[in-house]
Amino acid sequence: MTDLANALIDTLPKAELHLHIEGTLEPELMLELARRNKVDLPYETVEDVRNAYQFDCLQDFLDIYYLGMSVLITERDFHDLTWAYLMRVQQDGLTHVEMFFDPQAHTDRGVAFETVVAGITSALEQARREFGITSKLIMCFLRHLPEEQAFEALDCACKHKDHIFGVGLDSSERGHPPEKFERVFAAARDEGFVPVAHAGEEGDASYVRGALDSLKVVRVDHGNRAFDDSALIRRLADQQTPLTMCPISNWRLKGIPNLAASPVKKALDAGLLVTVNSDDPSYFGGYLNDNYRAVHDHLALSEAEIVTLARNSFAGSFLSDAEKQAQMDKIDAQIDSLS
Repeated sequence: MTDLANALIDTLPKAELHLHIEGTLEPELMLELARRNKVDLPYETVEDVRNAYQFDCLQDFLDIYYLGMSVLITERDFHDLTWAYLMRVQQDGLTHVEMFFDPQAHTDRGVAFETVVAGITSALEQARREFGITSKLIMCFLRHLPEEQAFEALDCACKHKDHIFGVGLDSSERGHPPEKFERVFAAARDEGFVPVAHAGEEGDASYVRGALDSLKVVRVDHGNRAFDDSALIRRLADQQTPLTMCPISNWRLKGIPNLAASPVKKALDAGLLVTVNSDDPSYFGGYLNDNYRAVHDHLALSEAEIVTLARNSFAGSFLSDAEKQAQMDKIDAQIDSLS
């Protein structure tokens, strides 16, 4: 990697558009919260936790992901979790984050919806004050659960429109196509929530089409399998539908055999509005800049393509046009300072 590429990755302003806050739970904090809340875990040391992070598929990860969540109980827990992530990524040049959270995984454990939102948003507000990091919060429906339960989560979200910007769809993809959630997404759009959805991570290209046509999403999270359908790729390019790709996540979950197989370069070459993100960085071993380095090193991206990915992160965001332009200007200023 060239010195310029390193400097660009380290210092360019960036947005992260595909980040599950529960997936930032580092082993040290997991064990600390387990002790704080007297939660029994099958791990005694940080090494025990890290040794469990061996995944053969998405479901292997989700089993441990939901186990880790069991230590999150109080508003303070959710604040500490969110603040730890923000402290870490402000060093990566993060200036804006559009963060997912999974309320159903908490309310099913008896944790109040309000507790989750209050803890997360207090940390987001602190980061805005102290670091200038802006944010939008996206509530995800768990696709392995019935749509009726998603409606219950939506009812709760409607009481917090001042904090929750959009709705998404995550968890086990195969066997749970977007069409299963068509009614709840329509209701969410009617309430003013902006729709996004995970699609094409493990499901085939039809899942991406379903997200676009049935859920009316304005951004596709992952979208890897769209490349199996050339007409779909043309549509995504023509409409400039943002894709939030997560290279290290795809590799760690065996969605791709190695990082050289990441579709990020193909997406750039096809004129797609592709972005690079970390997904669940604690579990997959890579935060935002680690993912930028991974695609640069394994896909032989140019410095210009690194800059394009940084620009795309704002272009694909839900910031206003004026806010996007302000971030683009910061990118230009940083490039000038490195010249």
